[in-house]
Amino acid sequence: MTGEHAFIHALRAIATDPAARRLADDAAVLQIGGEALVLTMDTVVEGVHYLPDDPPQDVAWKLVAVNVSDLSAKGATPAGCLYSHALGDSAWDTAFLTGLDEACRRFAIPLLGGDTVRMPEGAPRSFSLTALGTGAKGCPVPSRTAARPGDRVWVSGTIGDAGLGLKAALGDLDGDATALTALLARYRRPAPEPRLGVALAPLVHAMMDVSDGLMVDASRMAEASAVGVTLDVGAVPLSAALRTVAGEVLEVRLAAMAAGDDYELLFTAALENTARILEAASTLNRQVTAIGTIEAGAGLSLHHEGAALPLPERLGYQH
Repeated sequence: MTGEHAFIHALRAIATDPAARRLADDAAVLQIGGEALVLTMDTVVEGVHYLPDDPPQDVAWKLVAVNVSDLSAKGATPAGCLYSHALGDSAWDTAFLTGLDEACRRFAIPLLGGDTVRMPEGAPRSFSLTALGTGAKGCPVPSRTAARPGDRVWVSGTIGDAGLGLKAALGDLDGDATALTALLARYRRPAPEPRLGVALAPLVHAMMDVSDGLMVDASRMAEASAVGVTLDVGAVPLSAALRTVAGEVLEVRLAAMAAGDDYELLFTAALENTARILEAASTLNRQVTAIGTIEAGAGLSLHHEGAALPLPERLGYQH
């Protein structure tokens, strides 16, 4: 056990309160007076989560969006946020605040406070945001630990756009200009939908967001729930923009499933809830797609065109 996995394992000896969910989930859940307060925190670091020349407005948007995505995965309605800002160039900081205001308004998550710090000269900037939300009424807050054999596996939206958007931002991708613009927008301005998480919460067994790549996040759900996850590679939804630029051959599909930064919902549910899931998504004009099954066993398996497929060496982003 090495790296982030080992560090989190060590932290579990400290985070013993039930609200911490043994650090096996996307968020903490604090029960207060019969209400579930959902808390999550994410950090974006220059050169790791965003490029140094990414527009500051987009950096701020992404900071808010990735936290809202965690709330959505818990079926929580945003209630407010706190953030830490690394001060630097004043013009850059002012533009950042423009994007922060835009994102807070878009996701209906008011800014409640935070902190400012001055970074050493030349140090990469780092921004952290803590988001608070209220759990959906009348149902438990979903976790990534409750997938059950017999469940169907679902994902919202489309997969892999942000990965190609990053390539476009780096100048490593050519193709149709309209498609490239759409992919770049998915990388810089993810758009989670908290209302979808709230609508799905009563219908799912397990739910999390896709941040580090569909395959690696599905394998984490399998581990947390002590089950096996089988994904149908051909069923994974790809956008028109991605297919226009890259096609949809097997190699492209596997790359999309490992790309990360999608901020879509990955969830499992009983087969009998299929119609209600499709109705909930349709009401919000959101796409959801069944992409696999949960079985007794362990780990991630892939199938393509009816045959088992070996796992690629890289499943997704590892910290």
